[in-house]
Amino acid sequence: MQDMMGAGDIAFPHLGIYLENVPKSFSVFGFPIAFYGVIITIGVMAGLMMALREARLTGQNQDDYWDFFLYVLFFSVVGARIYYVVFAWDMYKDDLLSIFNIRQGGLAIYGAVIAAFLTLFVYTRVKKKSFFQMGDTAVPGLILGQIIGRWGNFMNREAFGEYTDNLFAMRLPVEAVRAHEITDTMRAHMTEGINYIQVHPTFLYEGMWNLMVLVLMMLYRRHKKFEGEICLFYLGGYGIGRFLIEGLRTDQLQIGQTGIAVSQMLGISLFVFAVVTDLIVRLQLRKKQTA
Repeated sequence: MQDMMGAGDIAFPHLGIYLENVPKSFSVFGFPIAFYGVIITIGVMAGLMMALREARLTGQNQDDYWDFFLYVLFFSVVGARIYYVVFAWDMYKDDLLSIFNIRQGGLAIYGAVIAAFLTLFVYTRVKKKSFFQMGDTAVPGLILGQIIGRWGNFMNREAFGEYTDNLFAMRLPVEAVRAHEITDTMRAHMTEGINYIQVHPTFLYEGMWNLMVLVLMMLYRRHKKFEGEICLFYLGGYGIGRFLIEGLRTDQLQIGQTGIAVSQMLGISLFVFAVVTDLIVRLQLRKKQTA
């Protein structure tokens, strides 16, 4: 058993995976570039390419998606930051300028998703396009980007859960993670001579869940009953998965002092909304067909 780990090591002991000196960044002409940013960029571009492919296959104008991308890229980053700052206000209230320093992290995916849908709504109203058609075309790319982007959390040693000894248990050196994310339960398992925490790799759980949602979405998209149903598929599928997985995380953004994770509340709310809306629309369509 490996009791000591180097500062850059990451291990999945029950899978027999031991990675040494995994870097968080690399340097280009002396300028540090975080792998997190590179991976997020790859995810964004992969998502765009998938949306363009879906647009082409469904006979839509790909230029509409290029134009939309220019807006959504900016507003999604802004939304992700605003969401994080609002629910982690204690970290920023005494140093307001730090709100603009995103190099230290602090982007929430739900903020980006909310901003993306709002941007799409405004864009389609202005351009007189179908919100639901563009949404159905874009969400497979959105969740693909999320799948890839979660590996940025892996490189950053973040978005992990409580102590576990299950098959996917991940070990991280204590010095590589933020101190406030180490719980008493984790410390209780750090016996003498052990310098790591062993946790749920919730970034991996979410990536695997999202991959399943994406596969099901792609299989179903040609059988959808109405425009907008794939958007509901995304909101419900991602929402229920996030609700379940968020409960394991130690870096939850919470609603004030309630102890309630905001992403869990939002996730279950979106799941209920998606299911109820889908049923209502299907019933309306059935009534029209039998009228």
